[in-house]
Amino acid sequence: EDYQLHYVNSGSKAIACLDVVQPDLILLDIMMQEMDGLEVCKRIKAIPQWEALPIIMVTALASKEIMAGCLEIGADDFISKPLNRLELKARVRSLLRIRQQYQQLSTFNAQLETLVQTRTAELHALIFADALTGLPSRTLLLHKLSQALDWESVNVAIAYLDCDDFKLVNGAFGYKIGNQLLEAIAARLKKQLRPGDVLARVGDDEFCFLLYNPPQGNTLTTWIQGVFQEFETSFKIDNYEIFMSFCMGIAWKSCEHNLPEEILQAADTAMYKAKLLGKSSYQIFDHQMYLATLYRLTLENELKRALEQEEFVNYYQPIVKLDTQQIVGFEALVRWQHPDRGIISPGEFIPSLEETGQIIKLGLIVLQKACEQLHAWHQQGWSTLTMSVNLSGRHFNNPNLLADIDQVIQETGVNPAYLKLEITESAIMHNPEAAITLMEELRSRQIQFGIDDFGTGYSSLGYLHRFPLNILKIDRSFVIGIQRENRDYQVVKTIITLSNQLDIAVVAEGIETTNQLQWLQQLDCEFGQGYLFSKPIPADQVTTQLLKIPTDS
Repeated sequence: EDYQLHYVNSGSKAIACLDVVQPDLILLDIMMQEMDGLEVCKRIKAIPQWEALPIIMVTALASKEIMAGCLEIGADDFISKPLNRLELKARVRSLLRIRQQYQQLSTFNAQLETLVQTRTAELHALIFADALTGLPSRTLLLHKLSQALDWESVNVAIAYLDCDDFKLVNGAFGYKIGNQLLEAIAARLKKQLRPGDVLARVGDDEFCFLLYNPPQGNTLTTWIQGVFQEFETSFKIDNYEIFMSFCMGIAWKSCEHNLPEEILQAADTAMYKAKLLGKSSYQIFDHQMYLATLYRLTLENELKRALEQEEFVNYYQPIVKLDTQQIVGFEALVRWQHPDRGIISPGEFIPSLEETGQIIKLGLIVLQKACEQLHAWHQQGWSTLTMSVNLSGRHFNNPNLLADIDQVIQETGVNPAYLKLEITESAIMHNPEAAITLMEELRSRQIQFGIDDFGTGYSSLGYLHRFPLNILKIDRSFVIGIQRENRDYQVVKTIITLSNQLDIAVVAEGIETTNQLQWLQQLDCEFGQGYLFSKPIPADQVTTQLLKIPTDS
């Protein structure tokens, strides 16, 4: 068969010559001097390099116990004496074929391992380096920051930079120019690297300096000014001249922030505060920012829990007809029934819900409860009452708004003709055309629509004739200061006159005194609400205190 054969006459010699001969297969007799074949097989299989080497045991002992013993110690096959030529050749070919397949598999595994190592190195580069600028990535920055925090003798700080209005560049010139600009920005920022410090790209247009033993006092101010000076001259990108600016936030390791993510977040918070001051501003994170951030995070977590636990309740403030002071409807106003702090007014939690987007969920809860309550009052005999519910700007831009409103109306059985939805004029003026479309859709459902806090944006007066409105609510700031012939008086008079011409009902908010009521009555303001009539109260108090007799009786 053209095999290369090697013979030895003892087990010890067989084991000794393995590395020299490098066999592909062993034919091993059981009965041998010195040590028998079972022991030889056992020892060979115990050597890691040779544990996969196929061994055929050859024996004149054909008992099942002997065969089982051969397999138990790792032999791959056995053949009985006297040998049969065909059987011997077949068994040898079979195991050699298996040996070859095993070697091919080993080769494949080795190649696969090499490929995995290569890909791992490539992924490592992708994870720890920014592909566009070649700067360290956010992941590598946090890794180096974590290492630095373990060194007690080294103080560290993060300077977080965010470019101002960078999206305008992409929008005006395209992503190619935007990417080239980012590369140019990175190149300029590198000039301000101190020896040993790290500059990383941590976002689309966001960069971070990791400062080891950062400068203090005037030295820090000088370094910051040096970074800002890099942006004083324009960037020349592909025949375009582009001026860029940025805002910076700086945070140090402190007792409140001693984890990498916490320091990075603190610097980000300071940068956000800087942006509120305007372009090319910087802020250094301080304890007050920490307390504000802690309060914000705590509030957000509590609000999430409050939504899950249904801790929000509706209060209702009456809307009255000013000439008769008869209650014609109510405005639903949300309150937070906090388990420890009691009733919390919306001014404390609405801004957080607006920012996180959870206001959409809360708004649907308020609408659902308000419609259920209105339907109940209608069923109890007060069949002409209306219900006003506020929408936030987030609701206004929610593509599912109409579907959500339809579902609430269907589930509650409320008559939509007595439902009034209100939104601030700033939200309407942000996208007037979309506002008109939404109002028309609501009108087709018989739902009335109104503008809340009207008068705070004079620019909207010219749009009133275009909007299919039912109600205008005059902002309380004008009502509080109303006196004959003063500015607030003229504003209210103008709004009422214009609304009457356009057949739009006017509701004055924040009426607190009889003098304010009298002035509004003289101006022929039709409706009003405020503490003069009632503060917002729960539904059960409304029924017992304000709705003793059905309004249509």
